[in-house]
Amino acid sequence: MTRVAAIDCGTNSIRLLVAERHGATLSDLHREMRIVRLGEGVDATGSFSADALQRTRAALVDYAGLLRGYGVDRVRMVATSATRDAANRDDFFAMTATVLGEVVPGAVAEVITGAEEAELSFNGAVGELDSAAGPFVVVDLGGGSTEVVLGEAAGGVQASFSADIGCVRMTERCLHSDPPAAAEVADARQVVRERLAEALRVVPVQQARTWVGLAGTFTTIAALAHGLPTYDPAMSPFSTPVFAPGDQTADEDPAAVTWRTWRDPLGRAIGATVDHGGAPYGTPYGRAGEHYAGEVSVHTTSFTQTLRSDVTFTVHYDDDGSGAPVDCVVASRLTVSADEQNLDVRIELDCTESGAGSERVAGRRRWSRRFDRDLA
Repeated sequence: MTRVAAIDCGTNSIRLLVAERHGATLSDLHREMRIVRLGEGVDATGSFSADALQRTRAALVDYAGLLRGYGVDRVRMVATSATRDAANRDDFFAMTATVLGEVVPGAVAEVITGAEEAELSFNGAVGELDSAAGPFVVVDLGGGSTEVVLGEAAGGVQASFSADIGCVRMTERCLHSDPPAAAEVADARQVVRERLAEALRVVPVQQARTWVGLAGTFTTIAALAHGLPTYDPAMSPFSTPVFAPGDQTADEDPAAVTWRTWRDPLGRAIGATVDHGGAPYGTPYGRAGEHYAGEVSVHTTSFTQTLRSDVTFTVHYDDDGSGAPVDCVVASRLTVSADEQNLDVRIELDCTESGAGSERVAGRRRWSRRFDRDLA
């Protein structure tokens, strides 16, 4: 019996997974996430602050205690966007070597490239999905970067791009008011459009049949859309589908969801103050100051992409909100056609709950609408 651990240290959060290895399979023993804001100020200064390093060290010390308690034999710790950019990252590496080395001799964090991060995100996202739903595009919206990845479940990554439009980075770069001023939101959207244009020149997203959204921004928006009063990572945002009757055509379900189900939560989140934009809007503690930028990025992305017919969009998450596909899936089949002035959109949404070896459809809705492309 071998016990192993993985630690993912991003720009905003640090995550721990402890698992027991049985041949080629792993059984989860412990999952945890802490908000440490390691990348706070890195976009402006180019270096980690002393406070950010201390917050990260405090969380890592706690994680090291868990590794010791579980009797972990091997640990791998990776660091991503902020560490790639920080001039004083050697201080970070030295700190991790000291803390982790007390439990597993020789253990130290390693920085991974944007391409490596994209591949790990993709493999984690599609590993439990039906391969017949591919090709997949995975969008991993993090604190310092966003990875856009195209590939097949069996064939792996075909193309990827890591863009510097994470929610922490965008907040510090563009969104300085509380709530953000209209001009700041417009600036953020323009930056997102420019970075996405770079990604789309590299990643042929039009080949995808299924889009998968990873990380806390997507799960926060899902919680908003379903009216959850507080952020509860143990609760599926889709366990109790919330239908908004009205605006349906004669052939649609009487409990049709309207465009407001998607649009209004984004507008509320972007327009809320930090004081009212935390727990009441489904945002985990420590993320309230960054959620604006994530939602601006998702809102802009949703209008920037040119989707072909029969695209499925799936949101995945696990019990700590990390985005790994474990228990529950919401899949929307989007049929999108466009001309120079309008987008015609039809959505068929299945809310599916899985667990204890069974699966059931918890809700189904259909909606269609034409709206002006200038809304982007």
